Formats: sequence, C-alpha cells, structure tokens
Amino acid sequence: MTDVIFPLDPDKPFDDQELIGHSRWHPEIPPVATVRPGQTFRVHCREWFDGAIRNDDSAEDILRAPFHAGHKLSGPFAVEGVTPGDLLVVDIVDIGPTSTDELGPLAGQGWGYTGIFSPRNGGGFLGHHFPDAYKAIWEFGGGRATSRHIPGVGFEGAPHPGLMGTAPSPALLAKWNAREAALVATRPLRVPPLALPPLPDGALLGHLAEDDAPRVAAEAAQTAPPRENGGNQDIKNLTAGSRVYYPVFVDGANLSVGDLHFSQGDGEITFCGAIEMGGYIDLHVDVIPGGMDTYRIHESPVFVPGGGGPRYDDWISFSGISVTEKGTQRYLDPYLSYQRACLHAIDYLTTFGYTREQAYLLIGAAPVEGRLSSVVDIPNACATLYIPTAIFDFDVRPGPDGPHQVERGAGVPRAEASRLPDDEVLRAIPKDKSALLPAARRLAGHRVRPLRDAVRRIWR
Repeated sequence: MTDVIFPLDPDKPFDDQELIGHSRWHPEIPPVATVRPGQTFRVHCREWFDGAIRNDDSAEDILRAPFHAGHKLSGPFAVEGVTPGDLLVVDIVDIGPTSTDELGPLAGQGWGYTGIFSPRNGGGFLGHHFPDAYKAIWEFGGGRATSRHIPGVGFEGAPHPGLMGTAPSPALLAKWNAREAALVATRPLRVPPLALPPLPDGALLGHLAEDDAPRVAAEAAQTAPPRENGGNQDIKNLTAGSRVYYPVFVDGANLSVGDLHFSQGDGEITFCGAIEMGGYIDLHVDVIPGGMDTYRIHESPVFVPGGGGPRYDDWISFSGISVTEKGTQRYLDPYLSYQRACLHAIDYLTTFGYTREQAYLLIGAAPVEGRLSSVVDIPNACATLYIPTAIFDFDVRPGPDGPHQVERGAGVPRAEASRLPDDEVLRAIPKDKSALLPAARRLAGHRVRPLRDAVRRIWR
C-alpha cells in the first residue's frame, strides 16, 4: 500500500485539514512533507473549488464560483537533496477519482462537472459567444462518464492532473509579476482581465507563519495560468505512466499538485472545460543533478506521455482558418484558427438536436484532439479539432438520411451573468497598492520601476 503523505478528510473543508495546502505560488510557502528521491507516495486532492460546485440542476454555483481563491493545491512536497538547477523527475504511477461508483456530495465522489464560465467571472475560449454560466454534471460508472445534461454520449475516463509544478524562486516570481502587471496595464478595465496579478483576497498559504502572511499574500502569484514551473498546463495526456521533468528553482523543488480531471478535450476550451473531480494521485520522484543546464530545460517542463486513457480509431474532424467571423483576415493566427474549428464543430453538432451550450460543454470534456495542421501557408494558419465518433450513441457522420435527433431533455443548467454583482466582477484586480508595491520592490530589484509604473496605471 502506497503511503498517503497528504490525506484529506472528506467531512472538512480544504482549509481546515490537519495538513493545509495552498492556492498561490510563492517560494516561502513551507513544505508540508519531505520525500526522498526514489520514493513513491500518494496525495489526496480536492477539486479546485473545494466543494462549491454541487451535483444539481442549477448553474448559480458556476456563476458565483470563487475563482479569486485559486486552485486548492496539495503540497508543497520537498525532495531531499534537490537544489536549483536540477531536474525533478516525476512519474505519475496512478490517478483516479475518490470513487467511481458511489455518489457523495463532493466532486470526485462518483461524479464530476464541466462549466461554462461567464466572461464576468473568468470567461473561456469562446466567451464572447457564451455570456452566461452553464453546467453539466457527469456520472462515473465502470470507468466511464455519462451526463443527464448531455444525452447520447459516453466515454472512458483519462484521469490526469490539470495542475502540477515546482515552486518559483524569488527572481522568477518577480519576473511573473512584472510582465503580467505590464500586460494588464495595457487594458486595465478589460473583462475578463488580461492577466491576474497578485490578489491577497482568498490566498491560502499553507503553514506559513501568520506574521509573514500579509506580505506573502501580496506577492504570491495566482495559479490560473501555466508558467515556467509547469503549473496549470491542463495537458490531458499526463495520464498514469507519464513522466515529467520539472526545472527546479528552490531547494527541495517544493512540488505541488491539484486540479484533477476525469477527462478533458485538448485546450480545456470552456475554461472549466474538463470533468473536474477530487481524487488521489500516486507519484514517484527522482532527480537529475544539474539537469537544467545539461538538457537546456530552463523554461517549462518536458514530459513523456503515459499510455492511460481510451484509444480511438475513427474520428470526425473540423478545421478552422485565421479569418474572423466578420471576414477580417489575420496573419497565421493559430489561436483564432482553433476557435473557428471549435465553432464549426459546435454548429455541426446542433444539427443533431444539441443546443450550442451542450455542444460546447461536450467538446471541452470529451477526449477530443486539437492540432495545428498548418502554420506556414500565409496568410492562413489551419487548426483542426478531432472528435472520436465512438463517444456517440448514434452515427455522427453526415449521411443521406440526415442527422439523427437526440432527446434534448431539459438541457444544461444556466445562470444569467447579469446577476453577478460588479464587486464580484472586479475582484480579480488588486486594490491594495500599499501591499503590492513594497512587495514589488523587495522581489523585483532593478525591475521595480517597470512593475511599479505598470501597477500605477492599473489604479489610475
């Protein structure tokens, strides 16, 4: 039996556990446990909103999800003898939901969820097409997921961590804060914001000393984006059997993990586009001394994908090019191309009786594949979205008899974004100038001036 070094009591919130995890990145968040190179251990994880999303037929919980609080991360875990410049080798030995057949109140206990976030609370890849909040519940059984909100589909799970990474050094954290604050300053009132600067509100800092908490909360990076340390990369191929080589920036590496997914399509396009769940993950760690320089892995991890998850032989594919819906030509824009491919898939699926929201949730949660098919043929990049035909209970390909019509049922739960108060909309923009600017001075050194100027523009 693998030792559980980070247990979670299902009857207690994440913040009230015996071992407390964290929801921000910072080098001073202390490790909750220390492991040895060559050791295998088990970690329990709570889904990223810690029970705020319920197994019901309302989307109000998605509309008001505590996005500002960040992911609930298990860790950090120090690895003996590991120093900056090493590569931390992490093998995903096993991973799964808390339960696959017995229902409970928490996501991962026999069920999970996929959400469409309103742009007023985080947004998504196609947020301008879907201004409100929606939710789909998926039930687990026999290793498969089906949904009462999206009929006619079912697929095998491919559990993986949406988020795993090492702690940043003070210098790396300063770099993140400087460049992201400068980006926000270019359009400070954009909804959703262009980036998420440090936000003390909702910061969970593990077992950090109380005296240090206000300063660290004002400096610590939010967990939403992927960065050089790995983080929230949402790579659906990091299934059991995967090996990841993480750059190390602090003594012990301080590895953290969370945001487990039962399944996901490439891109996690609805933002909460995977099937979110709590569960467990078994990890094995080792080290390559000096590996960052040896293999020139200085920015972002390298990984070897595992063999977990379903295998499909038959697909239906949709393509998109870098021309906007209004006909404006863009130059080799792969982001726009993938958006257009996704929109074409959504339009196609509606001919079978699905609503646009059902189709959007489906391609976020199901094991679809996204590919850059061409980025050299000026002026149009071409991106493609591959949907496995076997996930449908009917033939989803075009045919002479026309599209099969699914029983739409009640559809997916919806909550109107107009009911979200403005104070909740603007929460992600930091207001505590007195806390952030001194923190920037301490962390950024000679880079203080661009960060300070950028932050001042935000509050102007």
